[in-house]
Amino acid sequence: MPNDPGPTARALRALEILRTRPTTTADELAVRLGVTERAARRYVGILKEAGIPVESARGPHGGYRLGRGTRLPPVHFTQAEALGLVMAALGGRPAVADADDLVGTALGKVVKALPESVGRQAALLREYAAAAPDPLAAHPDPAVTSSLVEAVAHRRRVRLAYRSEAGHAWEEEADPWSLVVRHGRWYLLCHSHRADAVRTYRVDRIGEVRSTGHGFDAPVDFDPVAVLEENLGTGWEFATRVVFDVPPAEVAPWIRPPMGRLEPLGDGCVLLGSTRNPDMYAQEWLAGVPFAFRIEGGKELRAAAAALAERFTAAVTDHDAAGRDR
Repeated sequence: MPNDPGPTARALRALEILRTRPTTTADELAVRLGVTERAARRYVGILKEAGIPVESARGPHGGYRLGRGTRLPPVHFTQAEALGLVMAALGGRPAVADADDLVGTALGKVVKALPESVGRQAALLREYAAAAPDPLAAHPDPAVTSSLVEAVAHRRRVRLAYRSEAGHAWEEEADPWSLVVRHGRWYLLCHSHRADAVRTYRVDRIGEVRSTGHGFDAPVDFDPVAVLEENLGTGWEFATRVVFDVPPAEVAPWIRPPMGRLEPLGDGCVLLGSTRNPDMYAQEWLAGVPFAFRIEGGKELRAAAAALAERFTAAVTDHDAAGRDR
């Protein structure tokens, strides 16, 4: 299995499951861990060998449970780890400085639980550091995210309710492959049965997640980040086609994955993609490419580029005329 966390990590996960569920059968433990029942029993054995009292009960209501008085060992942070935790929280979610923020309250509890010698710097950093809001960031519902995490981990198909940026709403079944965080936004990378294609959905726009009870097989050894980046440039409302008279190797470093797919074309290359915002595509993406190009496809993108050129031409013309008047 790719990216296997290893037996120690799975044993610790088993310990957490047993702590939160008083009685858990080997079959239930195997499902929660995503392993065979035999492997689940092996992880229980690792816990017992480590001196953790895991009791076994036979019968229809039997299973594994932790012995009475079992306490998990405390978590220890170094000062650098505590500072790193606060910095990461502030960098990813500026509102954590607010005591009413969900992550802020959790972070506050962690900082207060630290020894004075370790937690003092972290508390000062949280109190006096300020973080500007990220305009791209969006924070999904933790309950929705939790349901998706379970579905991804256990390879369970889900039925989800989705609302697009334009306000269109629908329900569909999807095989959730992975969750990817990109520039402050959470995305679900999945196979959509409605579209019969790979799709990326913003998790903050998912209103409800329900398990269908069906399993699925995820792609083997795939890179979720790479697949997400490639998929972000397809399936949007307005098609784009941009031609460069420069080899693909020279153009590629300037092309962001959401812009589309770069393919060879004669002595040059062509960028095939789509966008929901032609103005942004022209002003923020194409304008930064330091090579001559021709927009051969996408009347909306052509119109956006023409409007941008007209604006800049007018700006230069007005400036020259004002200079002559002086």
